Amino acid sequence: MDGNDIPTGGKCPVMHGGNTGMNNAVTKWWPNALNLDILHQGGARTNPMDPDYNHREAVKGLDYEAVKEDVKALMTDSQDWWPADWGHYGGLMIRLAWHSAGSYRAMDGRGGAASGNIRFAPLNSWPDNASLDKARRLLWPVKKKYGNALSWADLIILAGNMAYESMGLKTFGFGFGREDIWGPETDVYWGAENEWLAPSENRYDDLDDATTLANPLAAVHMGLIYVNPEGVNGHPDPARTAQHVRETFARMAMNDEETAALTCGGHTVGKAHGRGATDRIGAEPEGCPVHSQGFGWDNPGMDGKAANAFTSGIEGAWTQHPTQWDMGYFDYLFGYEWELTKSPAGAWQWKPVDMPEDVKPVDATDPSIRHDPMMTDADMAMKVDPIYNEICQKFRADPEYFADTFARAWFKLTHRDMGPKANYIGPDVPAEDLIWQDPIPAGSTGYDVDAVKAKIAASGLSDADMIATAWDSARTFRKSDKRGGANGARIRLAPQKGWAGNEPERLARVLGVLEQIAAETGASVADVIVLAGNVGLENAIKAAGQSADVPFAPGRGDSTDEQTEVDSFAYLEPLADGFRNWMKEDYVVSGEEMLLDRAQLMGLTAAEMTVLLGGLRVLGVNHGGSTHGVFTDRVGQLTTDFFVNLTDMANSWHPVDGGTYEIRDRKSGDVKWTATSVDLVFGSNSILRSYAEVYAQDDNAAKFVKDFVAAWTKVMNADRFDLL
Repeated sequence: MDGNDIPTGGKCPVMHGGNTGMNNAVTKWWPNALNLDILHQGGARTNPMDPDYNHREAVKGLDYEAVKEDVKALMTDSQDWWPADWGHYGGLMIRLAWHSAGSYRAMDGRGGAASGNIRFAPLNSWPDNASLDKARRLLWPVKKKYGNALSWADLIILAGNMAYESMGLKTFGFGFGREDIWGPETDVYWGAENEWLAPSENRYDDLDDATTLANPLAAVHMGLIYVNPEGVNGHPDPARTAQHVRETFARMAMNDEETAALTCGGHTVGKAHGRGATDRIGAEPEGCPVHSQGFGWDNPGMDGKAANAFTSGIEGAWTQHPTQWDMGYFDYLFGYEWELTKSPAGAWQWKPVDMPEDVKPVDATDPSIRHDPMMTDADMAMKVDPIYNEICQKFRADPEYFADTFARAWFKLTHRDMGPKANYIGPDVPAEDLIWQDPIPAGSTGYDVDAVKAKIAASGLSDADMIATAWDSARTFRKSDKRGGANGARIRLAPQKGWAGNEPERLARVLGVLEQIAAETGASVADVIVLAGNVGLENAIKAAGQSADVPFAPGRGDSTDEQTEVDSFAYLEPLADGFRNWMKEDYVVSGEEMLLDRAQLMGLTAAEMTVLLGGLRVLGVNHGGSTHGVFTDRVGQLTTDFFVNLTDMANSWHPVDGGTYEIRDRKSGDVKWTATSVDLVFGSNSILRSYAEVYAQDDNAAKFVKDFVAAWTKVMNADRFDLL
């Protein structure tokens, strides 16, 4: 055949199947290979917006009141293709907002509503999110009208707020400013199970001890947001369920009162849907055929009636008036005895004993029909658990207190992952500073930066001490929920000042000097810590025969103990820091995997991670003065020696006891250096080695310094939202 012939038969000339499917992954063939995908997520290649598009600036041009009015109007504009319960979409929109926000977990700050991630798999197809695709389709006309400035992430949460307001609740406030992502969040570990709703034993050491839920997970099953509404592993037992409710909500940064308020207030409106047979429901959005256009969970038995909708399999309303904010939930829960029953779909739920017909809620489609209300096992937990019961009785006695507590808890649920209030935009941002927002007082910019640098240089502190302290202060930043970082100088407060990774004795000695300089110059301690790191770095650059000024932006503030939520900050403690070649203890997860996790949370690319680690090694800032990975005889100078010696084939590499390695002269056999697997992975992993080779080249010494300074500055300024 000639060059224009197309082969026929069983082989297609177009790449598909294994070339474009997940089976093409390197890890299919080499499952133990270090997967760097979490550092490559959400890059410019996935973002359809123009390179100069600034979302924060675009948001400021929104007609906020018009958007709110349009969303409110939508609530009672029932559509034939998805009719509203009682003619009101409030319950559906609240569930959309709740489930978007409810994937947040405090352990690593991942999940949550701030990125609009519920638009993508796996969240868009979780069993717990059944039919929320309909809610987003209902919102599409509003999104289409307001365009780029109104992100899906903002619109989804705003819809929940407007739903509550349209039903009579005074909400606590709202902040615009969330920016959408454009693909699935591959960095989020949702669990190891390969089936939806797999038995809970898979993620607990002891199912009878809710606190043994595997970190960093919060939900009890793969595919759920919180707990199983039918009971632990689907077995009703409200007292046992209460313990799992308490643990899973705690892992989402909620205390007992907030948990009770959210449970009761969330179920004050709307209903659950379980009328019909589960086996009649079609595939989820990611599994449905192309002609469904991502419209999942087809229900041929709905027949255009809201009452026949199917989502969880549980069926019924929690209150007599499900489109009104009132105290009906408490009237039902505490005013009647409840007994176990099953929904039409066969799900466990609770029904009232001897409830008069005239106080039951009417059918969601036909007001001439009344049905029993229902409670889930989690609702019954509010009654059975003594702590939750006491809180609920307080709510029941004071409706205004309940409404305010719920409004605040709802605001926290839907804004928790936006970080400090500096990220909130719009007229409805509450003036009150809330401790979970990690408030930071405004810092000064009027002091003499050069004078501060001179005092630091004359302080007697070593470059390594200053660099390590600045790094430890800044490395806590998590882009997942925008917590941590150098701003606020919380490294000098509990719990951070006592963390093993911060070397408390060394930290106290260095802070004693830097705090005095701050007091003398009018600079904040936070600024002085970062500036000291810059001074040490500039000294190391000069010592290496290079020259570079490290950028510095004054204006950080110093938070107080009263502004610091100690328990929640405990989640930010580093259990390992590959950049300083340290692990708190041996873990099932390797040190290099923990390095990737830390780098991703800090918002670093693979290249930035590489240049920072190689530079920090030769600067001699390893935790505890360890010499592992310090491949240089010029410690304290910012050179490329780590990369040069790692890639030098005059060396050989040998494992020794304790999980460390020796780098030996290939000819003499003499030991030149020692290393950990975190060091050697930059030579063994093909991608990381490609970066290491760039910096090992003879012509890239200046590039290395430039790239290190840029990455260092990015870390130091990661939490400077005032600079955005």
